[in-house]
Amino acid sequence: MSRKRMPSAPPAANLELAAGGAACAAPSLQAEKPALGRAPGTLYLVSTPIGNLEDISLRALRVLRQVRLVAAEDARITRKLLDHFAIPTQVLTYRLHSRCNQTEELLACLRAGQEIALVSDAGTPAIADPGSRLIAAAIAQGVPVVPIPGPVAAISALVVSGLPTGRFAFDGFPPRPRADRQAFFASLARETRTILLYEKASCLHATLEDLLSALGPDRALAIARDLTKPGETIYRGTLGQAIPPFRRRKPRGEFVLVIAGSPTPDAPSPE
Repeated sequence: MSRKRMPSAPPAANLELAAGGAACAAPSLQAEKPALGRAPGTLYLVSTPIGNLEDISLRALRVLRQVRLVAAEDARITRKLLDHFAIPTQVLTYRLHSRCNQTEELLACLRAGQEIALVSDAGTPAIADPGSRLIAAAIAQGVPVVPIPGPVAAISALVVSGLPTGRFAFDGFPPRPRADRQAFFASLARETRTILLYEKASCLHATLEDLLSALGPDRALAIARDLTKPGETIYRGTLGQAIPPFRRRKPRGEFVLVIAGSPTPDAPSPE
């Protein structure tokens, strides 16, 4: 199938690009001055595969080709994805904390009528990544924001877990400071909805131990590893049953924990 050659992208913003260069140090990238009465551009929230490249949608590919700029969680990862599909669109790394105000610079591009796609490293943007700040700022300034649906690791793990799906709570990654972790896991003991957590391999053991202490050994859970990838595995059992096998083997990969809710909202934490 033939593909039209994409026009070269016009200047976008003074931002860090995938091709290299320091943040805020590309003077050739400036937002166009908006013409009188020009409508703002659209911010597209584009979902990308969480492991299997076949999961990207035709609409996502079209939008990634048509926008002037892709704002990514990590431009190096997104550049590989775009190169796989022969998409030449310019990519930058959008950082929540940077030496320059990237949010304002991206908003300037949008106000000038340019279209931007926001993506995460994998899955749907703004889920456990910094994109939510840009989305809120765009909405506040009247910029159209359009979702391009696709994979979400948490939802994929939920539906394959076998646990109740009617009501659930997504809590992202557990906090790291010890005091915050204790309060966080204690609050989960009273949660009646199915609980969804993300966790890194290096922290999985500690999180399972903390869940065991807070929720007790009989709480049902599923642990999904590397969803949609060749090494995808789903563990189903209880917290008490999960500790030994994951203690024996050094965990690798990316994990989603799906934990059954409390049968009663005032259930006390186990001693």
